[in-house]
Formats: sequence, structure tokens, C-alpha cells
Amino acid sequence: MTLFQIFVLAVAGFTAGTMNAIAGGGTFVTFAALVVSGLPTLDANATSAVALTPANLASVAAYRSEVRAHFREMIPFAIIGLIGGGVGALLLIWLGDGGFRPLVPWLLLLATLMFAFSRQIRLFVARWSQGQHTVAKLVAYVVMMIVAIYGGFFGAGVGIMMLAALSIIESGDFHKANATKILVAFLIQVVSAALLIAGGLVHWPQALVTIASSALGGYYGVSLARIVPEKIIRAAVVAVGAGLTTVFFLR
Repeated sequence: MTLFQIFVLAVAGFTAGTMNAIAGGGTFVTFAALVVSGLPTLDANATSAVALTPANLASVAAYRSEVRAHFREMIPFAIIGLIGGGVGALLLIWLGDGGFRPLVPWLLLLATLMFAFSRQIRLFVARWSQGQHTVAKLVAYVVMMIVAIYGGFFGAGVGIMMLAALSIIESGDFHKANATKILVAFLIQVVSAALLIAGGLVHWPQALVTIASSALGGYYGVSLARIVPEKIIRAAVVAVGAGLTTVFFLR
């Protein structure tokens, strides 16, 4: 790697770790930076997934008080994350770069739309959060499983869908939901990363630079999550996602 590539990956990693701690969307940044550094799309996706795993662990550590307080309630979602992350990673390996590359612009478009219409998504599911209906809980768990599989496969936009599913069951405590989201995302990435590493898709020099910088961003991003309006970060994520979607559709 050149010094410029190291700098780009370090900045991208720190930015992604911070974004994931606040609102999600960090995969947009690291995936793009890794593609720019010369990796094939499949390898860039796999390397990005592995590189962002420590950042999510750092964010879990920063949210340790919420995790300790609500750990029992998080266990079902944790199990879903482990299973779904494994299924998504296996699907990615099975497709290979030839099958994954044509999906990239559509996956980026889907993730960008989820971010852009996150408020409408939350309003749509808000009525389900009024009370503890069995059907509402079932819907939430089904959505979480789908999101977990998607997270193991690609990951961009997974945070907003998790928060939407969690709001069906719990409402009013953003930091509790955000802590649950970060814990589950971490578990998805642990399983996914293990399988992707076993599949030989991870480029370690690029991954190590991104790991170190994203872990710093993931830890300090929680402090920003408590003071920076979420809509500001989300607007930036949508802008980045829209730009990347356009680029990959034109490639």
C-alpha cells in the first residue's frame, strides 16, 4: 500500500466507526475506500466487514452500562444476530465476486433509501409499539432475522432496520435501542468475519489499518451520539450513499 492509501483507509475507518456508533452507514465509507484502494468488490466487502468488527466492539464497550442493564432482554436478538450473520456470510461466499458485483449498486441503493426514509419507516412501525402484542413481537423478530442475514451479506443500512424492528417492541429509549443494535451488529460481524476469513476473502494490510482507525471512531463515536443530532449524521450518510450508488450504477 502507498502512504496515500493508508491515509485514505485510516480516515475512512475512523469516520465509519464514528458513523456506526451514532446512526449506522459506516460500511458505505469503508467499502468505497477499499474499492478505491484497488480491491475487487467482493474482497472489499469482506475486508470492510472484518475491519469494522472491532469498532462495534468498542461501541459495545462504550455502551456497557446499557448492555449490563438490559442484557437479558438482548439475548434473543443476540441469538438471531449470530444465526443470521452466518447465513448471510455463507450466501456471500457462495455467490462469489461474479455474482456479488452486479448486486452492489442495488444494495447501495437499498441502503441509501432506508437511510433517506428512516423517519417514515419509524412512523410506519410506531403504531406497532403501542402495547406488547404477540403479532407485533413476531413481526419484530422476523424483521430482525432478515436484517441479520442482510448484515452478514453486505451490512450497509442494517442499523436503521434494526432500530425500526426494535421500536416495535420498545419505544422512547433511544440509547437502549442503540446499544442493542450495536451489540447485535457486533455479533453479526463476528460470525460473518470468521467465515469470510476462512474463505480467504480478507486483505489483511488494508484490514489492519481500517481496524485500528475504526475502533477509535467506534469508541469516541458513542460520546458524539449523546450530543450530535442524529439527523445531521443521517443526512451525511444519505449524501454519501447516493453518490456511491450513482458511481456504481455508471461503472
